[in-house]
Amino acid sequence: MNTHSHKNLFGLTLPQLKKEVLSLGLPAFTASQLTDWMYKKHVTDLALMTNLSKQAREKLGNEYSIKLVPSSRVQTSTDGTKKYLYPTQVQKFIEAAYIPDNDRATLCVSTQIGCKMGCLFCMTGKQGFQGNLSAGEILNQIQSLPEFEKLTNIVYMGMGEPMDNVEAVLDSIEVMTAPWGYDWSPKRITVSTIGIIPAMMTFLEKSRAHLAVSLHSPFDDERREIMPIQSVYPITEVINQIRRWELGSQRRVSFEYIMFKGVNDTPRHANELVRLLNGVKCRINLIRFHPIPDTPLEGTSNDDIITFQNRLKAKGLTVTIRASRGEDIFAACGMLSTKELLKKQTETDF
Repeated sequence: MNTHSHKNLFGLTLPQLKKEVLSLGLPAFTASQLTDWMYKKHVTDLALMTNLSKQAREKLGNEYSIKLVPSSRVQTSTDGTKKYLYPTQVQKFIEAAYIPDNDRATLCVSTQIGCKMGCLFCMTGKQGFQGNLSAGEILNQIQSLPEFEKLTNIVYMGMGEPMDNVEAVLDSIEVMTAPWGYDWSPKRITVSTIGIIPAMMTFLEKSRAHLAVSLHSPFDDERREIMPIQSVYPITEVINQIRRWELGSQRRVSFEYIMFKGVNDTPRHANELVRLLNGVKCRINLIRFHPIPDTPLEGTSNDDIITFQNRLKAKGLTVTIRASRGEDIFAACGMLSTKELLKKQTETDF
């Protein structure tokens, strides 16, 4: 039988698996057996799932497969950062960046192929939007990773806007954190957003993972220039929603702030940030900008970043400067897959 018509069970949550096995007339507990094999034992061959009856394995095998897709390319940086390229649907690619750092190892995963948000500083946005990833395709970046066992943290900050694909993101977090899944603490997971309010509220309600908001400018009109979403969900409203939400002691909110020379790095910007974030328990991550092709933006110098940080700290904010990683392999998301996509378009012999 053609396996392409088989539905992939990998990435399904326990309730979703229950629905599937019941539809085949199998007992509900088969779903728990499947999660145990897939997410605990990392076995993807139904034939090896020895505590499932022969009949269950046959019935499942006729309709379903359990498929993990290995990366098609890897680039390794001099600092140990690795960029993995994963094929998705026909001729499309996504990226995951593995970032080892002393006793921490973080994986930055993608949630969409391309992105529809069109931020001026983002390479992924230049690809346009080409599709949402399923929970299985998000988790595939994690479980297929050769360094899977070393991972301590996951950040949903790769290609795409996670809140534009919030259902799949939440399902993948459920598999990550549930006792029947990888059983990770949600404190090891951070999901970023540029501030899509309805989905962000759903995320805050339905998960306990950390939230990171891409801020990049405290002024409405200036933020709109670099982030079109500002016209739909103004940053003041995003922050008001977060301020109203009771985050609890276990959960962090951080604001990402890429530093652009002469655009958002002045004392005026620092003062407005302080005013905007007044009363929000948060951390600000200042990020160096690494220029991408065809953008007018330039990065702020190191000295000016430190001055900006000190100005914010003096007003009582918690501010870190994120270390740049993987510059020599273009670890900034969207670079590698854009190259691969263009290569595919120019190859005539596929």
